[in-house]
Amino acid sequence: MPAAAPSSNRLVSIDALRGFDMLMIAGAGQLIHQLQGKTGWAWVDAVAKQFVHPAWFGFTFYDCIFPLFLFLAGVSIPFSLAKAIAQGTPKSELYKKAFVRLLILLALGFLDKNAPIPFSDPQHMRLGSVLGRIGLAGFVSVVLYLNLGTVKRLCVAGGILLAYYAALFLIPVPGFGAGNLSFEGNLVGWFDRTYLPGRLLQGTYDELGLLTQFPAMCLTMFGVFAGELLKSAGSAPAAKFRQLLLAGVVCVALGLLWSLHFPIAKRLWSSSFILVTTGISFVLLAVFYGVIDWMNFRRWAFPLVVVGMNSLTIYMVYHFVDFGHTSKLLFSGLYRPLDPKWYSVLESTGALLLVWLFLYALYRRQIFFKA
Repeated sequence: MPAAAPSSNRLVSIDALRGFDMLMIAGAGQLIHQLQGKTGWAWVDAVAKQFVHPAWFGFTFYDCIFPLFLFLAGVSIPFSLAKAIAQGTPKSELYKKAFVRLLILLALGFLDKNAPIPFSDPQHMRLGSVLGRIGLAGFVSVVLYLNLGTVKRLCVAGGILLAYYAALFLIPVPGFGAGNLSFEGNLVGWFDRTYLPGRLLQGTYDELGLLTQFPAMCLTMFGVFAGELLKSAGSAPAAKFRQLLLAGVVCVALGLLWSLHFPIAKRLWSSSFILVTTGISFVLLAVFYGVIDWMNFRRWAFPLVVVGMNSLTIYMVYHFVDFGHTSKLLFSGLYRPLDPKWYSVLESTGALLLVWLFLYALYRRQIFFKA
């Protein structure tokens, strides 16, 4: 549904960081990865290797992209609810609005993962989705924000991560026992194979399944805390910057320490992975806030803001519109004389340009689609 134009007192850094995140999802990450082995520069290859997910254990920067979006969904909650709370809007109305948003995101997520929908073969429908996970995490975080103080909410998030850790190490899986974190023998995979209907992403496992919802929603809860720090009227911008940076360093340190026993694994959404990606999200938010909203260097961020203001739009459109094919039709004549090894890179560059121009057209007309 079209939303109102962004208000003048909106924190530009949040939209810019969301735009950076969405650009990675909408082709920039793929573009960077395609540079590997093409330039002859070791540092380019090293960066390119950071834009592919590890098979199971391990960590790359690309693993932060979806967690960062979950985190930013939480950052927005204190701002989006502020006016309604100040006006005395009943909690029931706020619950209803958050629940409707959850249903919309579940429906869009189902469409995203199943189109064309196999109506005659429901066992091949996939229920887990990125948008569904964002919707559920947002709904739970709104309920907690309206009913618990900051410390209690952080304790809830910490308790979920500890409970998830205990469950994976203490609950035995038939045929594998307790504490097996392999792809075949972990509790998460067994639980989804047993209780989650439909198709799993990797046949016997789905990283967007049932149990991983719990640690994932902690990212949004931590994001709410970051939003509270930014919204605090009693803190100077420099203090907010330091608080965000400190929170990030602490989370990364705790996550790395925890990873000595509970390895970092994106597909498993391990507790150590949650803390490390939360910490990186805090640091990225601190940098964007410090540069854009504190030091007031904003012009460079405009291309990112254009994307960030319509993040849901481009997520869905990118799935249904083949920007790469259009890029090839429009631009291949320009780069055909070059070395063929660059074709994929230039095609992706053209696709990214088309994505941005599409969003810029919406931005110029003040059209913003949000759930």
